[in-house]
Amino acid sequence: MALDLLPSGSLPFLRDIGATDFISRSAPIHARRRAAETILCDGLPYSKKLVGHTSCVNSLAFSNDGRWLASAGDDPYVQIWDFHQEQLSKPALSFLGPRSNVFTLAFSASARFVYSGDTSNILHQYDISSLHDPVARVEAGSQAGSPSWSNAQHDDSIRSISCHPEQDNLFLSAAEDGRIVLHDMRGDSRYTRTQRILQHRTELTCVQYHPTMPDLFATSDNHGQVCLRDVRMAFGPLSQRRDEGVVHKVRLPRSCMRRAGHLIVQQYVTTVAKQGVANKARPEASSITFDREGRRLAVTTLHHLPTLYALNDPYPIALFSGRRYPNGAVVNPSENTYTNSCTIKHGSFGTLGSDRDMYYTAGSDDFRAYVWKIPEEAALLESRNVVEYSDWTENRRPGELGYSATALGPRYVPQEISTPLARLTGHDSIVNTALCHPHHPYILTAGIERFIRLHSPTEASPCTEPMLPTPKTVRTVSFSNPSSRELFLRAVGMVDDPDVEEDDDDSQSIALFDQILRMEGNGDVFTVRRRDGHRDGGDSSDEDMDGGSDSDAEMSLYQ
Repeated sequence: MALDLLPSGSLPFLRDIGATDFISRSAPIHARRRAAETILCDGLPYSKKLVGHTSCVNSLAFSNDGRWLASAGDDPYVQIWDFHQEQLSKPALSFLGPRSNVFTLAFSASARFVYSGDTSNILHQYDISSLHDPVARVEAGSQAGSPSWSNAQHDDSIRSISCHPEQDNLFLSAAEDGRIVLHDMRGDSRYTRTQRILQHRTELTCVQYHPTMPDLFATSDNHGQVCLRDVRMAFGPLSQRRDEGVVHKVRLPRSCMRRAGHLIVQQYVTTVAKQGVANKARPEASSITFDREGRRLAVTTLHHLPTLYALNDPYPIALFSGRRYPNGAVVNPSENTYTNSCTIKHGSFGTLGSDRDMYYTAGSDDFRAYVWKIPEEAALLESRNVVEYSDWTENRRPGELGYSATALGPRYVPQEISTPLARLTGHDSIVNTALCHPHHPYILTAGIERFIRLHSPTEASPCTEPMLPTPKTVRTVSFSNPSSRELFLRAVGMVDDPDVEEDDDDSQSIALFDQILRMEGNGDVFTVRRRDGHRDGGDSSDEDMDGGSDSDAEMSLYQ
């Protein structure tokens, strides 16, 4: 093991116990990683459907211990699935509550509560503590439950909920009204209702508590801005607030540091340039997520690739793409691969049976989900190139992507991880959500269809009967045909035939999103999200698109 790759503070530890003892103690960890890699050598070729919804499934969430899965979408139910069952075949409990489409779910720290947010601006809390009592559980399973609490503090669609990693009584919500609300369910909350609201300038798309430093949280908005904020600066009396809570300098605790002295940056650089293209662009951030240690942040972007940041680095360290097959061969240009131009998507870090989040998964418009193995951070930093602006304009590498904080500053070119570990199939339409189980080598995928698909690397599973090989054929969208046009018109309500009963399958939803793909699929971020702000109404300045509120002096702190 190379000593220079060990976390800061490891060397005194090695001196105390000796290198031999250290290696012997770490052997089980490496054995577990090797075992996980062996199991995943063929990807996740087995799967089964989890059927419990009557419409699109937009959101999935696991409890921290991995026992409970919550699912919700376009029907009025929040379903709870028990992964401790021997036969995972139906929800353990259903809640009736959402009035419209649900795009976010979250479990509280102890998994006593599940929270949902919908497009009718309503937050609901559901108490699942009865599921821990076998008698009460049987009674609860006989009918749908109701919310134990509801709230309407937002004025527009709720896009994200994040629960405090340690306390059941605290959670954050973010919505398209630009509000971040700190909800405190305790009767003696330290803040008034007004002091728990932060009003942002643009529509918010996601909010996430840091998993190990709960005074910090990250946000994203529809202008592509991704920031790290401090609860103590964002909420409370106006006299105590500053800079909308955006962090300026915070030292990482020793457990999170690669090297002593690193700072957490306050704003991540999301403005991307392409050699040979005059425009720069800032992709809209659909969602963000931390890994379990809080050392990395992944951003799902619209019309662009999923982007990976180290917590203490303002520039990306990797991009995820599907330009190659899992065997390394280049994907045929005529074949669809990873894209994200339609629907709201959520990705996920996961261990897949290892001891740390070594993998990332995301859904795609090509009806697949992709799984990538993440290289070590040191390797990603070493492979990242820094190209001066004068060299960039020479256009020596047409098509190369680089990130810049200022118009004339250097371009940081992250490594593109173009060979996925696996491409998950089994869907006939867009996959919105891909979620790793917290501990086991499972991935759950969902989207336009009314089922959830559970993927596994092995046929055997402790929570369900033996699974079958996943169908490998992926449906393609035809340019147009009369039957799909009729289904689309019925789906949008432009054709009403009283003699035709409502479909009991997903054909109308699939037809609707097929048409959306025809109209919006494979969007070019440098056309849709140009720096001149056409997408945002033409009111974005060059300074805003190049680095938000950060000046050259501010950004130089992190270079």
